[in-house]
Amino acid sequence: MTDTATLDRTTDVAQTQRKGAPIKDDATMLKAAANLTRDLNVPNDAIYWADMLGSALLGYAALFTTMALHWPLALASAVVAVLALYRAGSFIHELTHIKKGAVKGFRFTWNLVVGVPLFVPSFMYEGVHNQHHAKRYYGTVDDPEYLPLALMHPWTLPLFLIAASLAPIGMLIRFGILAPLSMLSKKLRAAVVGKYSGLQINPKFVRPAPEGEFARDWAWQEAACSIWAIALIAMVATGIIPLRDFLIFLGVASGVMFLNQVRTLVAHLWENDGDPMSVTAQYLDSVNVPPPGTLPALWAPVGLRYHALHHLLPGLPYHALGEAHRRLCKELEVNSIYHASAHRGLTPLVVRLAASSWRGR
Repeated sequence: MTDTATLDRTTDVAQTQRKGAPIKDDATMLKAAANLTRDLNVPNDAIYWADMLGSALLGYAALFTTMALHWPLALASAVVAVLALYRAGSFIHELTHIKKGAVKGFRFTWNLVVGVPLFVPSFMYEGVHNQHHAKRYYGTVDDPEYLPLALMHPWTLPLFLIAASLAPIGMLIRFGILAPLSMLSKKLRAAVVGKYSGLQINPKFVRPAPEGEFARDWAWQEAACSIWAIALIAMVATGIIPLRDFLIFLGVASGVMFLNQVRTLVAHLWENDGDPMSVTAQYLDSVNVPPPGTLPALWAPVGLRYHALHHLLPGLPYHALGEAHRRLCKELEVNSIYHASAHRGLTPLVVRLAASSWRGR
């Protein structure tokens, strides 16, 4: 078997768990995933550097081109900027999984080129996303990246997307105002660190204060973002940067965050009601959108189209996920539970999620 089989599950994860029958781990699938991918675990430095720097260069070139053009060419250029910068920004996900130093200088350079300019430094994700992958935390109230959206009110979904669109303004306030002021107040500092220092969707999650080497990384990244935020606000206020160009920058940054939130909306089925889940149950609550579809390469870049597979093999570099998927499809039978996480595309997933919320599940 070489092609993916997209199967319809008559009993989904949430229904099964509510009936008192938690999904047990599929030993055959887990063993195959580990054994068939042992040679794919080393990140390819050349791919990482070329992809990230190329995407960033294209994104910034398109951003400045947008500032120089007028409608409708400016809109077309802005779309390119959003897609390219979104791809460059998506490497923050890789930074949380590859071992520090595995691709020498990559974390530092990514922060200088992408993280600081767009106000999404890597400390906002490192230490947060890792908890999402912890078996005992996934899908529970302690998971910073999980909300049971399929079980929540329908109005939650548009609010989820609107919040992301406003994130660039929130980041300017966080780094340009709150961060400097928090140096003068322990109470404010605790709030900034605990509630406003993570790319999370669970409003109940509170970050602990950073320690050791991570605290030093956090400090320089936060300082750099604060200096940039204050300088940007000052240059706009004094007319050095035209208001139109500033608004275009915010618009493109907002587009990047919105697109990422759309992808987050369909990264999981969001059907868990808070109970701990087996690895297989976590896999089935996650989404693969494999080929032959081509659009996922745009809205789920840097390996994110294999998000369910990533939850099986979180240490696998993004560029190896496609090969890992092909090997597993070839090895596992058509009735293997592995294929149950394959979905056809963005629209069916959004429709499924919206329908679930309307049914009040």
